[in-house]
Amino acid sequence: MTSLKKLLNTIDWLSEKSGAIGKWFAFLLVLIGSFETIARHFFNAPTIWAYDSMCMAGGVVYMLGASYNYLHDSHTRVDLFYMRATPRKRALIDVICSLFLFFPLMIIMFKLSVTWAVKAWKINEVMFNSFWYPPAAPYRTIFAIGLFLLILQGLARFIRDLYFVIRGEEIV
Repeated sequence: MTSLKKLLNTIDWLSEKSGAIGKWFAFLLVLIGSFETIARHFFNAPTIWAYDSMCMAGGVVYMLGASYNYLHDSHTRVDLFYMRATPRKRALIDVICSLFLFFPLMIIMFKLSVTWAVKAWKINEVMFNSFWYPPAAPYRTIFAIGLFLLILQGLARFIRDLYFVIRGEEIV
């Protein structure tokens, strides 16, 4: 049991660190947006790189923040019956939804994102939304890493919920 607790705590730690890194990209997003606004409106000198940079920074915030949000139960949930259920029934709902919804979708998305990232590295793909043409591979790799971390955090939650459903006690 101690090795399982250690594994779950390590996954939680990874999600915390992922969220901490993602927060810096939110700051970067604000800086780039502010710079572009000032350059465009006060100096009539728009940039060619700001739009792509903001899209990529926003995507990094979203993907690195996903496992952090899942760890802290901050994700969006349709809540018709869930909040009225007992903690054990909530855990059972989470187990069932994880098996039939979360894991199948996330595994498919992860597989596709890895294929997407590998292809981007192989062909030296660039983003073509603007005339800046930044490399696509680093962004696509972050996307795959974010999904991997989300799957890991989902696995940790699944193990905790399943244990709670079976034993009636939490793994701390």
